[in-house]
Amino acid sequence: MKRYVIIGNSTAAAGCIEGIRQSDRDGTVTVISKEPYHIYSRPLISYLMNGKTDLERMKYRPDDFYQKNRVTTILGQEAAKIDAQNQFVLLENGQGIPYDELLVATGSRPFIPPMEGIKKVEHPFTFMTLDDAKQLQQKITPDSRVLIIGAGLIGLKCAEGILGQVKKITVVDLSDRILSSILDVEGSKRVQEHLEEKGLVFYLSDSVLSFEAGSVALKSGGTVPFDILVIAVGVRPNTELVSEAGGEVNRGIVINSHCKTTLPHVYAAGDCVESFDITTGQNRVLALLPNAYLQGETAGLFMAGNEQESLPLFPMNAMGLMGLHMITAGSYEGEPMLIQDGDTYQKLFIRDGVLKGYILIGDIKRAGIYTSLIREQTPLDEIEFEQMKLHPQLIALSKQKRKQVLAQPH
Repeated sequence: MKRYVIIGNSTAAAGCIEGIRQSDRDGTVTVISKEPYHIYSRPLISYLMNGKTDLERMKYRPDDFYQKNRVTTILGQEAAKIDAQNQFVLLENGQGIPYDELLVATGSRPFIPPMEGIKKVEHPFTFMTLDDAKQLQQKITPDSRVLIIGAGLIGLKCAEGILGQVKKITVVDLSDRILSSILDVEGSKRVQEHLEEKGLVFYLSDSVLSFEAGSVALKSGGTVPFDILVIAVGVRPNTELVSEAGGEVNRGIVINSHCKTTLPHVYAAGDCVESFDITTGQNRVLALLPNAYLQGETAGLFMAGNEQESLPLFPMNAMGLMGLHMITAGSYEGEPMLIQDGDTYQKLFIRDGVLKGYILIGDIKRAGIYTSLIREQTPLDEIEFEQMKLHPQLIALSKQKRKQVLAQPH
């Protein structure tokens, strides 16, 4: 009977548990996590803060998930070391947990850059975990002036979570636009205007010169007073357990197409790994929930001896910000194709006759179709792409049926 151990208790862990149990109902499964909570969905943290969800609905799986899958949990206890030679995980309390197959799903942590005077700030917050949200919620008041360093996904979701509960939210970012990792210039401008209408104030192409008690001096010469500081400039993959055990690590943990690391019987998945991006042909960290689940499931299947090819991966973000919905996917290399319809902004990126990426803001109904085209790398000349842009639902039909439908008067 195999002993499976999983370090981490988020999306990739859930995928791994379900992958294992598809093939092996008898082996033991142990989950180790430094967080003390039932598995929860991190993207819902902002909705917890603004009252749109609660702790029960934040759970990524039902209360009986561990029981039904016969999982032993060691929660609130951090893994300190992997002994790959003797195949056990050493916990911070000194206990050793033996394994036959191990998944490392340690995720990522906030990156806190060196900033002059940061020690003068009483309690800088981050916004990645349930504990982060709880601590921030306890601190804010209707008179709070909140300064967020970082206009990326995490920073803006934090702003969404506290909007209406504080006096003012100011966001500072070194980039010349918000959400610069996933939006182009025009898309970013549209989202920024929407957020400014909600009351957010942005200082872009700017950064911290120094902190004083209750204010920050910016390199542009401006000064921003604040009561609460949130740092959301980026994340770093948690790779140390694997690197210290002798496994190969670049920016993330190096894995193959089966999510196997260079250590024997050790797999890895989620935000802590480097994945092969089919839209760029390169290995990169794809810190995204859907990819984390797919990798976790792939790892679980292989750990249990079920050799199933992993699905192709690429970046994809789906989010709402204060009532505005957007989905982005793939890479933005190639020829851009802009489709504008009222308040909806859509840009497709085509290279070598294949859809490589897209940005949808507003109307996101076509996202599933475009995502399928990217994942399958479908040659666009096979699907009457020009007609598909006008009638995107037709991609679900056979080529012959599409011709029949398109021949009918509309």
